[in-house]
Amino acid sequence: MRSLTTLILLTIYLTATGQPSPAKKESWFRADTSYAYNGKSQKPLTNYSYTWIDTEVKYSDSTGKGIIIQNSLPRGNGYIDPTGKTSVYGIFWTRVINETTTPLELTINFPADSFAIPTLPDSYLKLFLPPGTKTLEESSYNYGVTDLESFLDTGLNKPTMLQRTINPKEECLFYIGAVPGAGCRASFVLKGQDLFYRINIIPNLLIPCGQIVFKK
Repeated sequence: MRSLTTLILLTIYLTATGQPSPAKKESWFRADTSYAYNGKSQKPLTNYSYTWIDTEVKYSDSTGKGIIIQNSLPRGNGYIDPTGKTSVYGIFWTRVINETTTPLELTINFPADSFAIPTLPDSYLKLFLPPGTKTLEESSYNYGVTDLESFLDTGLNKPTMLQRTINPKEECLFYIGAVPGAGCRASFVLKGQDLFYRINIIPNLLIPCGQIVFKK
């Protein structure tokens, strides 16, 4: 009885002070997939060029305001590592658009670990955030990412991280690399505040990789 009374009093207090109820924290967003598969499925949510956009998902609250996450198709090239092993990498970009009236903190962490690929024995997937200058050049085989091969030679086995504040009505565009990754489909998935990465080379795996947290 005391626990129930405490919960009721806490709910009344949070309502009175305008603070969100803890029970609603993880269910504030719902996914509204309004665009998918390179323009062949549904109406786009924004006015961007959709030539290289693979999926676009809106996570919104009851007012319809929220976050849009766009994921690109891959571009990439062959790569020979310092040991002479040949592989292929894929470069993707993701755009996160903040349609709310509150700044948010975007954090992405890809570990140094690799992930076994069940369909390819003795093969492993490595995800990373490419370094160097990045300009969205859709005509370029790697979307304009520079200094990529030197990173693949020396930094592929290190963790990579990105942290950005996205203000209301602003956006953040960043790049993701995958080895192997050319020809794959990939996207970020938001569950509550937690971000996961899905890539179809391992279709049943959601890789924990960061958060989207609204700043108070």
